[in-house]
Amino acid sequence: MAEAADTVLEGQLERVTYTREDTGYTVARVRVSGHAEPITVVGILAAPTVGEHIRMTGAWVEHPRFGRQFQIQGCVSAQPTTPAGIEKYLSSGLIPGLGPVNAGRIVARFGADTLAIIADDPARLAEIPGIGKKRIAGITKAWNAQRGTRDAVMFLTGHDVSTTFALRIVKRYGERAAAVIRQNPYRLAADIHGIGFQKADRIAASLGIAPDAPVRVQAGLIFVLAQDADEGHVYCPRERLTARVSELLGVSRRRVDAAVSAAARDEAVVLEPVAGDEAVFLTRFHHCETAIAGHLTALIRAPRAKTVAAPEKAIQWVAGRLRFALSDGQQAAVMTALEQNVAVITGGPGTGKTTIIRAIVEIYRRAGARVMLGAPTGRAAKRLSEATGQPAGTIHRLLEYSPQKGGFQRTGQRPLPADVMIVDEASMLDTVIMYFLLNALPPGCVFVMVGDVNQLPSVGAGNVLGDIIECGRVTVARLMDIFRQAEQSRIVVNAHRIHSGQMPVTAAADDLSDFYFIEQGEPTAAVALIIKLVTQRIPGRFGMDPVDDVQVITPMHKGLVGAAHLNHALQKALNPRADGIAKGAGRLCVGDKVMQIRNDYDKDVFNGDIGRIAAVDDGARQIRAVFDGRTVAYDGGELDDIALAYAVSVHKAQGSEYPAVVIPLLTQHYVMLQRNLIYTAVTRGQRLVVLVGSRRAVQIGIGKSGVATRFTRLRERLRDALPKRIA
Repeated sequence: MAEAADTVLEGQLERVTYTREDTGYTVARVRVSGHAEPITVVGILAAPTVGEHIRMTGAWVEHPRFGRQFQIQGCVSAQPTTPAGIEKYLSSGLIPGLGPVNAGRIVARFGADTLAIIADDPARLAEIPGIGKKRIAGITKAWNAQRGTRDAVMFLTGHDVSTTFALRIVKRYGERAAAVIRQNPYRLAADIHGIGFQKADRIAASLGIAPDAPVRVQAGLIFVLAQDADEGHVYCPRERLTARVSELLGVSRRRVDAAVSAAARDEAVVLEPVAGDEAVFLTRFHHCETAIAGHLTALIRAPRAKTVAAPEKAIQWVAGRLRFALSDGQQAAVMTALEQNVAVITGGPGTGKTTIIRAIVEIYRRAGARVMLGAPTGRAAKRLSEATGQPAGTIHRLLEYSPQKGGFQRTGQRPLPADVMIVDEASMLDTVIMYFLLNALPPGCVFVMVGDVNQLPSVGAGNVLGDIIECGRVTVARLMDIFRQAEQSRIVVNAHRIHSGQMPVTAAADDLSDFYFIEQGEPTAAVALIIKLVTQRIPGRFGMDPVDDVQVITPMHKGLVGAAHLNHALQKALNPRADGIAKGAGRLCVGDKVMQIRNDYDKDVFNGDIGRIAAVDDGARQIRAVFDGRTVAYDGGELDDIALAYAVSVHKAQGSEYPAVVIPLLTQHYVMLQRNLIYTAVTRGQRLVVLVGSRRAVQIGIGKSGVATRFTRLRERLRDALPKRIA
């Protein structure tokens, strides 16, 4: 239990037990007047150095394992002023090559003036026996570097920057940090993870940058374009962009319009005529979208590296090999992949997409083709591999992403070793990853996209699969028939009913089914019901593990029935531990179900991967989590890369499937409720789907069939480049 949070303590840093350079998180011992023994302090300290004098604000807390300690909320450091303190300070290892003996000699000679001598007149150190010019130069260099870091941190913390971010900034820019930020504080939004435009704008204001300064207006329009990209748009119409930036910054439209033109001259954006207006693209997205159209055009027109002789006979052969009679629709889909250089196969659950992929793989392998299988997420790739019996990988892994070497290693200069590339869950492909994938395909490669276009579009910018289908220039096989086995599943039947705008058919509570709808429109009661379903009713009736097998999928992150609150409530019910590491308003504990929320190529874990926490070291702020049998370590700032995953958003669940899903749908989710969101959530369940909420909310969502328009130009680019085909 924490005591008053405004306690102030001063003392000398005696020992640094643990510190993380990039975040400043530190465990240390500090000698404070009035305490017989040094106290333990934990919190953010900038470049902590033994011997320095610090003034801390914070609160005393009782840690269940480490006992009483002082939790720092703010800290100001000052150099020691007494000869004893200075000697300890210099003996700490602060300056390489300056050990206790020479530190003692220097302090004995200069006393309380020692630090001033080192800073302003280091040549006088030659007065000390055994210290020559070479050592003086080393001492001066180390002192200046240490002072530069501390000065930069002090400058930043004086301009509305937390110590944690100040340390990240100094690590990025070095001693030049203050100069870089004075020149253009908006660089922080692009260069430092966690500092967005608003925080950079506050720093700029504290530095005296005028509200209508060109650097601010241009940074604002780049921010709005990036926001649009996060919402799925590849470009923004100029009129719309000008209005939004003007409102955001409180500046005239004339200023914004001038900034757009200046950004185009600087090649930060690209302008392109569109429907009586101008499309404003961030340069990266314009390059990716135009290149996608170019690559697809080249693939369609290129001679194939491998062809299949007598495709009709090949289809008959593969049906016998799979011991499964292919329907007319499935045969047509396989034929499309055998005859077309670029093909799309799309259909809902139960329409046989996996069987078709297996057939295509078998036929092409028999023809001697090199076939590669990929998917946007690790879970989708694993499912694809299990279904086909063939190796499959994430797009990033296939393209050999390496942060050390600077990006994807598979490119046009070093293409993938593939004659046929098949990508499952293609609806998740955004503009950027599609560009990199196509860029790495060799000439003559057959490219087959398999997916359900009725699901939510990609999280990233673009509507790639939808645009390719709608352009009318790429052959599309549409799977319509639900197979007999799938017809027995109410999950499959209801997914198709939802897609067609009909309410799902539900079972009575006493009937054994794979799909249930339990009405409960009051949020607090709905949360209680969800907890009971996950912890008792589903495990008791279906024998499923409440953590490993049951996944709550919710439309929103915020709110009483959002992912954040549901995670807290489910953690309390499923893993009620008092220990663990504090993260935000909650804790991460041993046994918790967690999700990786951004790609980490060094650790080989990716956005959407789910694991369990195996070990926690609160003192060092370190966690070890297990993902698919692999142990991954996190510490310090890396803890921001994982989050509790008892409940996840529909977007985070996309590309994954779970044995059982529980889906809250209430009117408080109104802004997110739409048909393809409900459809996507329902199709994540393999053996059981339970809807919890109000019938009105479900009706509202299913009734909203119009998918929000995304500003893209891929469809038009393909129409301009290729002749019309019959789908």
